[in-house]
Amino acid sequence: MDVVDRATRSRMMAGIKGKGTKPEMTVRRFLHAHGYRFRLYRKDLPGKPDIILSRLRVCIFVHGCFWHRHAGCKYAVLPKTRVDFWAAKLQSNVERDLTVLQRLESDGWNVLVLWECELRHPETALLALLERLRALE
Repeated sequence: MDVVDRATRSRMMAGIKGKGTKPEMTVRRFLHAHGYRFRLYRKDLPGKPDIILSRLRVCIFVHGCFWHRHAGCKYAVLPKTRVDFWAAKLQSNVERDLTVLQRLESDGWNVLVLWECELRHPETALLALLERLRALE
C-alpha cells in the first residue's frame, strides 16, 4: 500500500525530470571546472547519452538507481503497488540500457555510467571519473 493518495503520487511522479537532474548537474559542473567541454543529449547517438565528450569519444550516462535498477542499491527498490507493471517496466529499462551500451561500444565509443547513489557523496566518484578520462587522453 502506498503511503500517499493517488493524486499526490501522480503529482510526484509527474515532477520527475529526465534531463538536468541534480546528479547530472554535479557531473557537468565538475567536468567544466576541470577543463572538459562537452555536448548534451546528442540525438544521433543510441540512447541520447547525458554527456558526450566527442574529442575523447566518451559517452557518459548519469543513471537514477530506481529507474535503471542499480544492482545492490538501496534506492533500487521495487514499488509495492502494481508490482507486475513496475517489474516489467524497469526490466525493459535495464535491457534497453544494455542494448544502447553495446551499440555505442561497437561504434567505437567509451561508455561510462555514473549512478545517482554514487553522486550523493560525489568526491570519490568524480575523482574516479577524472582518472578514467585522463587515461583516455
